[in-house]
Order: sequence, then C-alpha cells, then structure tokens
Amino acid sequence: MAREIEKKPRRVSDAEVYDTIIGMCREAGPEGSVRPEDVARAILPEHWRTVLKRVRLFSKKLAQNGRLTILRKGQPADPDEFKGLIRLQITERGMVDEVEESE
Repeated sequence: MAREIEKKPRRVSDAEVYDTIIGMCREAGPEGSVRPEDVARAILPEHWRTVLKRVRLFSKKLAQNGRLTILRKGQPADPDEFKGLIRLQITERGMVDEVEESE
C-alpha cells in the first residue's frame, strides 16, 4: 500500500492572521463573537492547529489595543490573564480602525 505523503502547511503571514481575526469578528458584529479555532480553520483548514497559538496571541494584542474583547464564559476577560476556552468579540474601535501588523 502506498502511503499518502502529507503536505507541509503553507506559510501564513502575520497580516493574514490579523486580517482574518478582524474580518471574522467584524462579520459577527458587536453583539456576536467567534471562536479562535474557527479563525484558525478559516486560515488553514487542514492544519488549523498550527496557527491556533498565533490566533490567540494576536487576539491578545488586539484586545490590549482595544480592538477586541476576549470573552471567557460570556464575560470580558483580562487579555493578560485569560486561559481556556474563549471567544473573540469586536469592539466599536475595532469596527472602524485599520489594523497595522506592528501593533
């Protein structure tokens, strides 16, 4: 039996991660939220786990800059202290601000 050769995941830029987080959160709106896992799957469906840590890290940065709220059990969580299952919610600032990679 021939073994299938597993393809390496493609490289994902920081800009793509930021843009996908903000885009999906904006689409969900200020009353909705998205899971980091869903953002990672949108970026790299077959290898989403390889980008999940970056999605969570960049979400933390966006929350520290006031563009996102990190929700834990439906309540806002401190971006410097959260762990476990979370959801991401866009803020009013996040709806209008442009995101720069360097932030």
